[in-house]
Amino acid sequence: MAGLSLQALSNKLGESAVSKQALNKYEQGKMQPGSELLIALSKTLNVSVDYFYSELKDEIKLSNVEYRKFISKISKNEQIAIEEKTKVMLERYLELENLLNMKELPDYFEFKRVIESPKDSEMAADALRKQWNLGYDPIPDVVEMLEDKGYKVIEVDAPVSFDGLKATVNGQAIIALNKNKGQDYDIVRKRFTALHELAHHALKFPNDMKEKEQEKLCHAFASAVLYPEEMARKELHKDRFHFYERELILIKERWGISISAIFSRAKQLGIINDYVYRKFNIGFKKRGYHQPGKEPGRFMSKEIPTRMERLVFLGLAKEVLTINEAAYFAGISSWKLREQMNQLV
Repeated sequence: MAGLSLQALSNKLGESAVSKQALNKYEQGKMQPGSELLIALSKTLNVSVDYFYSELKDEIKLSNVEYRKFISKISKNEQIAIEEKTKVMLERYLELENLLNMKELPDYFEFKRVIESPKDSEMAADALRKQWNLGYDPIPDVVEMLEDKGYKVIEVDAPVSFDGLKATVNGQAIIALNKNKGQDYDIVRKRFTALHELAHHALKFPNDMKEKEQEKLCHAFASAVLYPEEMARKELHKDRFHFYERELILIKERWGISISAIFSRAKQLGIINDYVYRKFNIGFKKRGYHQPGKEPGRFMSKEIPTRMERLVFLGLAKEVLTINEAAYFAGISSWKLREQMNQLV
């Protein structure tokens, strides 16, 4: 999870002077570290001392893992760390559900037709809005919507170069997002990534289709879910000579879709041609709006998964969890949890 080799961990421990060979024996259970070394290990690896005493359970195995390609530029070591963090979070999540006897059936979206073109992505997005009774209204919070439908959405501490991944665990759909991409980064990209990963869960592509083409069709799906065709055509209008920044900001702040995605959407629907799209991109980059957090306008949504935190407080309310157990599941210290426990009844 820390992205370290045993030698790198040995080097970081410094004064503790623990060899790579000794660390290997700790890993294998052939030796046990003393209390001082255990504290040093917890600080260096950024986990609590309690982490090393947690009971070993059946290891979570991620299946069908897919990253948001061509955007998430991460190294192999970073990828391994992200997947390990995802597994640890999921282990807590699933154990907590089991303790609370949560047997809710998910309402996953599935589209039977094979996706071969942007038109197919459009049809899939329309089908999703109908299946989930979304109408043609803006989606207030994409992450909250996905959690309500039974998707396990988690956030992991990861490099800024990571956007998101999708996976399955025992048939359950998992979407992992970057915890470090919040309001300052521009929340609309987080919404878009969540729906992009949903596309990887829900859509089927031809076996011989290249990954880059699949990514484009997942983009088309995410844009169409955020900004339905009927409303895009009504608001953008084909017969026009100019687009003004303020108008695009208003659309962004209503629908929760980036200005760059609005223009991609307009091109996809034939509202603008290739020349106008290229001209837009040149001006967009010239103003520096393509850089993270620099695009004008803000959509007021949290886009933070809350279901697991709600389950923690439910466990406390039912007295199924002690404060220490609840803190473990929440991934915070006991004193920090106590600060949040303002009991009303």
